[in-house]
Amino acid sequence: MNRKEINDAQRNLVSVSRQAAAEGIVLLRNTDSILPLKTHDVVSLFGRCQIDTYRSGTGSGGAVNVPYAISVLEGFRANSAITINEELVAVYQEWIANNPFDDGGGAWAAEPWFQQEMSLSDDLVASASACSNKAMVFIGRTAGEDQDNADEQGSYRLTDREIDMITKVASHFSDVIVVMNVTNIMDMSWLNTLEHKQSLKAVLYSWAAGMEGGHALADIVSGQQSPSGRLTDTIAHHLSDYPSSPNFGRKDRNLYVEDIYVGYRYFETFQPDSVQFEFGAGLSYTAFTRELVDFSIHGEGAKALLIFDIKVSNIGSHYASKEVVQLYVEAPQGQLGKPAKVLIGFAKTKVIEPNQSDFVKISVPASMLASYDDSGVTGSRNSYVIESGNYQFFMGDSIRHAKHIAADYHVDSLVLVESLSEACAPTYSFERIKPAKKTPNGVYESCLETVPVRTVSLAERIQENMPTPLDIVGDQGIKLIDVKQGKASLSEFVAQMTPEQLAMIVRGEGMCSPKVTPGTASAFGGLSDSLFNLGIPVAAAADGPSGIRMDSGHKATQVPIGTLLGCTWNLALNEKLFYLIGKELRANHIDTLLGPGINIHRHPLNGRNFEYFSEDPLLTGVMAAAQTRGLANAGVSGTIKHFAGNDQETARVDVDSVMSERALREIHIKPFEIAVKEGKASTIMTSYNPVNGHWAASNYDLNTTILRNEWGFTGIVMTDWWAKMNDPINAGKESKTFTSFMIRAQNDLYMVVEHNGAESNIMGDDTLEALAEKTLTLGELQRSAMNICRFIMSTPVMERALKAYEPIQAFTSLDQAPKGLIHQAEQTLNLHTNVNTSVTLEVNETANYQFHGVMHFDRDSLAQSACSLFLNGEFSMTLPTNGTCGDCVKVEGLQVKLHPGFYVLDIDFVKPGLMLEEIVISKA
Repeated sequence: MNRKEINDAQRNLVSVSRQAAAEGIVLLRNTDSILPLKTHDVVSLFGRCQIDTYRSGTGSGGAVNVPYAISVLEGFRANSAITINEELVAVYQEWIANNPFDDGGGAWAAEPWFQQEMSLSDDLVASASACSNKAMVFIGRTAGEDQDNADEQGSYRLTDREIDMITKVASHFSDVIVVMNVTNIMDMSWLNTLEHKQSLKAVLYSWAAGMEGGHALADIVSGQQSPSGRLTDTIAHHLSDYPSSPNFGRKDRNLYVEDIYVGYRYFETFQPDSVQFEFGAGLSYTAFTRELVDFSIHGEGAKALLIFDIKVSNIGSHYASKEVVQLYVEAPQGQLGKPAKVLIGFAKTKVIEPNQSDFVKISVPASMLASYDDSGVTGSRNSYVIESGNYQFFMGDSIRHAKHIAADYHVDSLVLVESLSEACAPTYSFERIKPAKKTPNGVYESCLETVPVRTVSLAERIQENMPTPLDIVGDQGIKLIDVKQGKASLSEFVAQMTPEQLAMIVRGEGMCSPKVTPGTASAFGGLSDSLFNLGIPVAAAADGPSGIRMDSGHKATQVPIGTLLGCTWNLALNEKLFYLIGKELRANHIDTLLGPGINIHRHPLNGRNFEYFSEDPLLTGVMAAAQTRGLANAGVSGTIKHFAGNDQETARVDVDSVMSERALREIHIKPFEIAVKEGKASTIMTSYNPVNGHWAASNYDLNTTILRNEWGFTGIVMTDWWAKMNDPINAGKESKTFTSFMIRAQNDLYMVVEHNGAESNIMGDDTLEALAEKTLTLGELQRSAMNICRFIMSTPVMERALKAYEPIQAFTSLDQAPKGLIHQAEQTLNLHTNVNTSVTLEVNETANYQFHGVMHFDRDSLAQSACSLFLNGEFSMTLPTNGTCGDCVKVEGLQVKLHPGFYVLDIDFVKPGLMLEEIVISKA
């Protein structure tokens, strides 16, 4: 890796990340315009997150080792326009020194959702009030993989101490600003019930904004930037108001009774009074008008294009700002039933100076007005149709404040947009909600209808789509570069591969494979000598989506969480941000980022919502498309995930997401469709869970019928790490070893097996066994190999020199031993440690030395931890492990070449959680 390229990439990324963080901050209340802070204001900061500022969530989506992170306090101190009460800061600093941040030991999914706050006395708050005129109170929450939030204090709800903090501050200050440094939306009903609530004049969500978060918040509250973020979710008064609440968190079968009525689609249709802060809400420091200056229709029927030209004017006198124009459609209820309003387009303006204007254009293909008929009630079953009637459009700064505009679109008769096949329909019968009678106040009553169940034969479908096998011809001297250069076809290349080689190439290795950039999530492609001899290089994938995770301890830039980036409503900014992330990936020799995450915010308690954008599929899809385009422009790819229905972490590897075909297509996979068709996504990761009875990694309709046959996807599909599969036809029992089912479904790549395990089939998968028993065909296996090779040809690894993996690295010794105890190299180091440790080794003979770690990690098998070993300050290897449920395991490290002399062995617990009992060193 080129260190200069890495440093340049990080430097260029920082300013754009800061801008994105600022644009995603959402100001929800600003009574008496107490923000921005004025030059005469002195502000007292309450809450530990002013110092312990959350920058991301936990798990694979947040575990970035950063070179630095700017806390709120650091950001405010660096901003000359902000004056803070330093006496109060000193009190917090002293208290935090004695009550350090609780990371749960750093273990996987062990960090608590919240941190204990300092108890406030009335005297302390009164003293702060005496020397400052405004107060800012910070509420902090994190969330992450493998653990959902809970409807309890310290998670979705405030703690008693937080309530006491806000109440005391509000009793002594008349101007209080509440900052939500959180990863998910949370209960905000206390704004209406707390004592002295009239003092809570400003509320903003600063989210978790990456390593530049403190600077970004300072930019907003100082007035150097006007807030332009808008909510991508509905904040309801009560958690029970969300229609998915009765089924969320079940461990067996999660029924999507709400169907297409997710988030605002539900609230605006059935329960508008349950909304505290509506979808799209967010304030600026100035005011805008929006005017439709032209509406035109080009073409007819399904191919019509509706174009809205809009003038946006800043009618304020003090602040320049960007504005988000939101366009919604109210469709006729027809026979299918529709939400009251649906987001159909949006645009973000440039910065508009006071008394100036900007013009934006929103183009809406008529096909976006279509609904999916999964029952045949319109006469066009399994089709997207535009039902007859009048389509009215509404424009504004949120769904609740959108006003009807003179741009109605009338459809005389049913328009067939796209005729498809029944795919992924449920086999379990249940009922879904649907609008019934419209009440006088404009709200719909709800009724239930039975969801259509599967009628097609998957066995027949799979057989009809079976690929023709290629005759195996043996090594003809064709290399993969020959295919890339057009000297041979991909079929000719793959025909050279033996069944054993084909079975190898569908396996990825990791975590922390030594064959690629240290500490990354996986290596795939030419993992064996025989594959490498065909000219197949080894590609690298790294966890994202908020930056590059390297469990080796190597540093990378951390950008804001997905929800914040969604709240920017700025596609160009997201594309630019991820172009620069792509440059950092290339500088680190990484070929694909495992992100963006694009599952739907179906329920506020999903622990992984922070990685995702929104409750709305259009906003999610176009954001994902922008980010994947940015990565592609840098020459790398984004692996969109998790396909599909991964919207809870509870029992995420087992709970069956049971939904109608309409809900699947219109809501839960619509973002993937947009990312594939508009963002040209070339990599997809399937989810852990089954969808309508079939585990996603072996779900034929998801991965072949819809993704490839309908959407024209030609890239690769990979599993989530250590996923399970079951029979694409008969469903039934699932296992991590059923790779034949994965291949049949056209999920190409199993992630992951242990180091050097692709060639030896260390996991014992059934690919070759199924081939021998003819339950898997050679053509199916060759098809996945072609998908993988086609993808690898498009990655940066093909531009780098083809270099064989060198398993043995040489290190330089020290002539003199450091002070302290010296251990002979050929012995077992008894350590029993989970904290960073240094040991001095003496080597008497030049040789290759094999390292092993003996460790245990008291978590389940999906949890991840790692420690890295450095010899005389130089990285040598990472020893990763999954959860071992407390059992000791031996983790094989690497061989290193050591010459006589002394070596300082530094053990760095980059990803804490494991207990390292021993390091065993022996001559190889």
